Amino acid sequence: MQVSIFDSTLRDGAQAEGISFLVNDKIKIAKELDELGVDFIEAGNPGSNKKDLEFFKLAQNEVFKHSKLVAFGSTRRCNEDVKDDANLQALLEANTDYVCIFGKAWDFHVEKIINTTKEENLCMIKDSIEFLKNHNKHVFFDAEHFFDGYKENSSYALETLKTAEEAGAEVIVLCDTNGGTLIDEAEEIIKEVKKYINIPLGIHAHNDSGIAVALSVSAVLCGCTQIQGTFLGFGERCGNANLSTIIANLELKKNIKCLPDGNIKKLTPIAMSIAEISNIKLRKNTPFVGGSAFAHKAGMHIDGVHKNPKSFEHVKPESIGNERKFLISEVAGKATVLAKIQNIYPNVSKNDPHLGMILETIKNLEYSGYQFEGADASFELIVHKSFGNFKPFFTIEDFKTIGEGPSQSNEYSASAIIKVLVGNDVEVTAANGDGPVDALNMALRKAIAKFYPVLNKVYLSDYKVRILDGKEQATAAKTRVIIESTDGKRSWSTVGVSKDIIEASFKALIDSIEYILYKENN
Repeated sequence: MQVSIFDSTLRDGAQAEGISFLVNDKIKIAKELDELGVDFIEAGNPGSNKKDLEFFKLAQNEVFKHSKLVAFGSTRRCNEDVKDDANLQALLEANTDYVCIFGKAWDFHVEKIINTTKEENLCMIKDSIEFLKNHNKHVFFDAEHFFDGYKENSSYALETLKTAEEAGAEVIVLCDTNGGTLIDEAEEIIKEVKKYINIPLGIHAHNDSGIAVALSVSAVLCGCTQIQGTFLGFGERCGNANLSTIIANLELKKNIKCLPDGNIKKLTPIAMSIAEISNIKLRKNTPFVGGSAFAHKAGMHIDGVHKNPKSFEHVKPESIGNERKFLISEVAGKATVLAKIQNIYPNVSKNDPHLGMILETIKNLEYSGYQFEGADASFELIVHKSFGNFKPFFTIEDFKTIGEGPSQSNEYSASAIIKVLVGNDVEVTAANGDGPVDALNMALRKAIAKFYPVLNKVYLSDYKVRILDGKEQATAAKTRVIIESTDGKRSWSTVGVSKDIIEASFKALIDSIEYILYKENN
């Protein structure tokens, strides 16, 4: 069995709080989705804003290997000639072969929200689809609020679907627009719809009840062959069905094709890329593609996975381009540290003398306040140094920060001066920043980026501070700083501890830079 994936990140996803795509962002995301091999990319509503219309114009110059762009809009307005409807004209202007229009399937919305008659609503559906078909468009019909409409007036809800089918729609998409339908209800309704409608059905679920993914998977098992959602699940209110989760479940567990052969291995890296372009932080506990999706902390779990991964993993992480992690923490033992080292040096055995050295180093650092559960990159540097495989890329000779009140322009609040040795070269630089840590970061990069250009792509994506010594006055207490960095394709975390928050931050910052330089040069 095969289903078609219809991604609405660029349209429905853009309605999420905190999301605002530039046109260039939309082009980049569309290219990522095409690389993954989704079938349809609903790229915007050209009738609602100029940005979406501009996207469609620019997209005509792009080459898409697999995906088809889809323009989205509504049926014609009430009591208006279809030829005069500005929204439908904008759909034609978008110049896509495929269009998706929504129409009301709930008589409550028809009569109380758009204030028309049920008969006129049917004419709106019929006229709009026929108009688009007469202009050689492939038309998908989103039956908005279908499940709620069916539960209150099943005969009218079905009549809207039949009208769309007879007008020439190629797929009818059943929308749970309010996100309130439960799975057993949806299954029963979809089975009844299949008795009445002869063309393919799709599902469009919102996550207001927290079950959009489960409902979408269930709908496919009931016969729906198009799945609409957003790639990372973001959307209005509680979001849309998360396509990355749906795709992985269907392909890996039900043997239902969603992507071209082999492309499911791109799932995680493309999820990270889309999150980066969208300027959102991909939740670590996101199923399949999150950074913690295959992270193991409990000693018993780690021991089991080390013996046989299927003991505590439902799929292989590499099957969707992710990786396994073993977390160093107070509940981890020698076997945990060994397993984590073996991810870096596979041939290390439990009798290797380096293991004892690393355990002692970790023990001493944790006693002084370090924590490596959320700082894998710092742990990896300790391992490389213990094996004698790490040579410093630079040496900090001296640094100084100056805190200031904000200037009249409010641009900067601190400055830093740093002296760095790179090989035989001595670099002394200064920089301004939003606070002393930012100023140090800018000064250090300014000093060494000309030697290591990869740093021009690296930036800090998260910064966390925790006061460790509860018995001390907070301003004099020991501080732990965890920094997360990214180059847009991968993320890594480092840790620093000191009674001086600037020094703790700088330790984490140096680890972050040393880690990426080691990775790039080994």
